[in-house]
Amino acid sequence: METKNDTPDLLNQIREICRLMEIKPTRSKGQNFLINAKIYDEIVKIAAIQSTDTILEIGPGLGFLTVKLAEKAQKVVAVELDDQLANYLKMAVASNDTSSNNISNIEIVNQDILRFNPTDHWSAETKYKIVANLPYNITSIFLRRFLSGEFRPESMVLMLQKEVAERIIAKPSDMSILAVSVQYYAEVEIIRVVKAGNFWPEPKVDSAIIKMTIKNKKYTPILDKQFFRIVRVGFSSKRKMLKNNLAAGLKVTTKIIEQILIKQKLNSQVRAEDLSLEDWQKLFAALASFVV
Repeated sequence: METKNDTPDLLNQIREICRLMEIKPTRSKGQNFLINAKIYDEIVKIAAIQSTDTILEIGPGLGFLTVKLAEKAQKVVAVELDDQLANYLKMAVASNDTSSNNISNIEIVNQDILRFNPTDHWSAETKYKIVANLPYNITSIFLRRFLSGEFRPESMVLMLQKEVAERIIAKPSDMSILAVSVQYYAEVEIIRVVKAGNFWPEPKVDSAIIKMTIKNKKYTPILDKQFFRIVRVGFSSKRKMLKNNLAAGLKVTTKIIEQILIKQKLNSQVRAEDLSLEDWQKLFAALASFVV
């Protein structure tokens, strides 16, 4: 778990660790190790970590970023699904010289992040930040769980596939359920693109670092559920106009929906992907009486 930026060849270090530990990176688990030390430093800077912060890291890999986070934060809880990687991290933390590397504040958890309960590791009142290198196949469910759950983080800095990051920050004409869902809870921005060559094994696509600042507002679970029911109905058929989707899903006439759209100063021919988050919120207020 070397932390120096002048590492002569980070790729060789990673390959050697994998060889010694008999770790074979698995593409299905999204195991593409970042081999550019400068990007590790950049992620830490983007996360704006304070000495009092608790950090939840998902997908710590071989721990290079974990140590850098621990040097800044009060506590780092690193959740790793892969048994071999988790065992390596636990051994590395146990054997490292904590007088020269501040890693005594690292907790390694060998668990599926989708089953992780924050209150098992810190109090419910604790504010925390997330730093994660997320595999594509859990991105949507992960975001839904940590954005809509009871214990939301203050912020998230995520490494995602570039295409997914672009979908999350989309604007009207390119909106999706994913974009509406994330933007409902957070202010989002892509900080930078990370080319595939910065990873080993090299993935087929580029990645992007995205920052989410969670909105400081109180949410009501019942209203949230009703709001997203409207959104899901609106996106139910991409080929149809919004009024047709809403009319079918809410079991009201197209004429009534058309009148509501016009009253909200929306084109009656509009499609779901053309609406902004603000449009959806206004539309929800107008349609709330139709939602059971």
